[in-house]
Amino acid sequence: MLDVSQLNAWYGESHILHGVDFNVQQGEVVTLLGRNGAGKTTTLKSIMGLVGKRQGHIKLNGREIVGLRSDNIAKAGIAICPEERGIFASLNVTENLMLPRVVAPGGLDLAEIYTLFPNLKERANSQGTKLSGGEQQMLAIARILRTGAKLLLLDEPTEGLAPVIVQQIGRTIREIKARGFTVLLVEQNFRFAATVADRHYVMEHGRVIDMIQNAELAANMGKLHDYLGV
Repeated sequence: MLDVSQLNAWYGESHILHGVDFNVQQGEVVTLLGRNGAGKTTTLKSIMGLVGKRQGHIKLNGREIVGLRSDNIAKAGIAICPEERGIFASLNVTENLMLPRVVAPGGLDLAEIYTLFPNLKERANSQGTKLSGGEQQMLAIARILRTGAKLLLLDEPTEGLAPVIVQQIGRTIREIKARGFTVLLVEQNFRFAATVADRHYVMEHGRVIDMIQNAELAANMGKLHDYLGV
């Protein structure tokens, strides 16, 4: 579904990504693992066209998108849930959910979203500023499910959340995978990633240095600890 090859990216004069190569098959959950500053978030932003300059190839279902503007990339069927969540504080939950544009059929309607996220249904009329961190994260994920995008980019969805909310986010990712969505996940917590992902790419200094199948994670734990410094 997504093929990234020889991807380079810059912020101003800073060269962040150095020939990144990886792929995501339709229906997979794939994780980008790595230490802070490895280039994981920049990779997601590069896919969405949100960096100053990029070179290389990004193909979505065989179509080259590296030259497209970010709005046209979204229309092609990719949606991002950013690390900062991007909740509009002055809007309530329902208004936040209805804000993104629908780009294709197959997205979830409000009833389906509220079934998947019962906490949000209870807070439907609450402003963004009134939500807990966990509720804001659920809202940020729920919002992109409406759009009809089939490839979802999730940037650190569990960061700073209580363990019970992390478990809920895990159940949500498994559920949306079962519904046919494809997920590219940036995650620091590889123990959480192991509960949802099919494969893991390890990044270091703006490059992909390894790929580990989830079924082989236990056998590669020593190597993973070395990579991540944990």
